[in-house]
Amino acid sequence: MIVEVVTGADERPQARVVDVDDLSKLFLALGEVTDEEAAEVLERSGLGRLTDGGTAVLDLAAVRAAAEPRATAPDWQSRWDELVTHARTQGRLSEDGAGLQVPVQSAAGA
Repeated sequence: MIVEVVTGADERPQARVVDVDDLSKLFLALGEVTDEEAAEVLERSGLGRLTDGGTAVLDLAAVRAAAEPRATAPDWQSRWDELVTHARTQGRLSEDGAGLQVPVQSAAGA
């Protein structure tokens, strides 16, 4: 699954969740936007926040709410739970368990 920040049709950056059935990975992909634009759009959308140029913290509840209604895999919920459990074992969850630290990549490489 990918949370991406890209320039929308009206040339304003927008955040969206794509590849919702691929729960083997979760990362933030940035298109042709500045870090400042990406940070603003992520926070405004409620999907997360940038911590630096290479890392972001995504809000698990918001990402799930955006992805789950569009998921088509019958085992999506159990695979989501596995993704969160795996992140917890790797120490990538925030202290309160609500955020997940993910890498930031160029959308061109997504």
